[in-house]
Amino acid sequence: MHFAYSPRVETLRQQLLTFMDQYIVPRIGAWHMEVAAGAYPVSFMEDLKALARSEGLWNLFLPSLGDDEPGMGLSNLEYAPLAEIMGRVHWASEVFNCNAPDTGNMELLHMFATPDQHQRWLNPLLDGEIRSAFAMTEPDVPSSDATNIQTLIRREGDNYVINGRKWFITNASHPNCKLLIVMGKTDPAAETHQQQSMILVPFDTLGVELVRNIPVMNHLAPEGHSELILRNVRVPVSNLLGKEGEGFIMAQARLGPGRIHHCMRSIGMAELALELMVERCQERKAFGKYLQQYSNIGDWIAESRIEIEQARLLVLKTAWMIDEVGAKAARKEISMIKALVPRMLTNVADRAMQVYGAMGLTPDTPLADMWTGGRALRFADGPDQVHLRSIARMEIKASEANRGATAAYLTPPGRNA
Repeated sequence: MHFAYSPRVETLRQQLLTFMDQYIVPRIGAWHMEVAAGAYPVSFMEDLKALARSEGLWNLFLPSLGDDEPGMGLSNLEYAPLAEIMGRVHWASEVFNCNAPDTGNMELLHMFATPDQHQRWLNPLLDGEIRSAFAMTEPDVPSSDATNIQTLIRREGDNYVINGRKWFITNASHPNCKLLIVMGKTDPAAETHQQQSMILVPFDTLGVELVRNIPVMNHLAPEGHSELILRNVRVPVSNLLGKEGEGFIMAQARLGPGRIHHCMRSIGMAELALELMVERCQERKAFGKYLQQYSNIGDWIAESRIEIEQARLLVLKTAWMIDEVGAKAARKEISMIKALVPRMLTNVADRAMQVYGAMGLTPDTPLADMWTGGRALRFADGPDQVHLRSIARMEIKASEANRGATAAYLTPPGRNA
């Protein structure tokens, strides 16, 4: 495994860092002011997107891009250090058309869309003209197991009729959200993993109701983590994505890369939190000494650096594995980083908040948002416990072929020397 940046990636890193420093970081305050005033999308977003695209910093995430499609076609391993840089400012990814959940939706459409679906939905998404949402999670069932979903997709002649309730649907409150990819059951009587299907629902379809934008730990995201009701929503049969009964398989294909993208961006947040902590402890005095002179602060800095480096290496290994053997073969590594990285981020952000004192709890630093994002990420794309359970199952299954092999290492009483 070679994780050194290629000349191409190093060039893109420097280009992206310069873009962030010149055009995004100076607008952090303006972004917050406009959103607080109810202006969303912010006034400068389209200009920044046009500039990013003109500089070739566009659709960096999709390895399978065709020559006629806009973007760089980077591998997951190549994309990882770039996503990390974007992660330093939580809204930066949209500037480069690399924001969730559009990235995962574009991957789904790229893999499974018909030519007509490609033309109507994927091309505008690749061009950054529209936003989209992925509607899977439901309030009435544990949606970490997608086989539990209750939304019904019923065939009636040349249409499907959809009824269900969804929530925590990211992007659904974005004014430019035009497409819902809805996961529901087309055949509740089929084999467990063949009951689900995905269907494309234009957001303005009759019966789609945006109920509310749900605050997450009292933080209200302007793009929304929203609740939706689908009441007798009728769409043509041609809106089916893939085939009936393939929804569960497609969801797994989508979630693998999506989970690793979250982890890449989270490492960028953790790096910034550590930088903020290191600067603060050299400037702030308490009880006559700079904070850096206290041993516990030094320990926090060192532990944070160790944890970030460990997490980064495991993320890079996972990205490499997805590129080399596919997301299915890398499912244990995907689960490991999904359980590890958000906890690492909250640990590092928490230490930095402590070093900043009361200021660390306020919007005057990005630390509280980082901590909140990390904590919420322990639920998004599957709770920690689901991933830990999966890892344990895979470890136990892998041990079956060698069961009893550890007996040679035991020394029971009375064993001859």
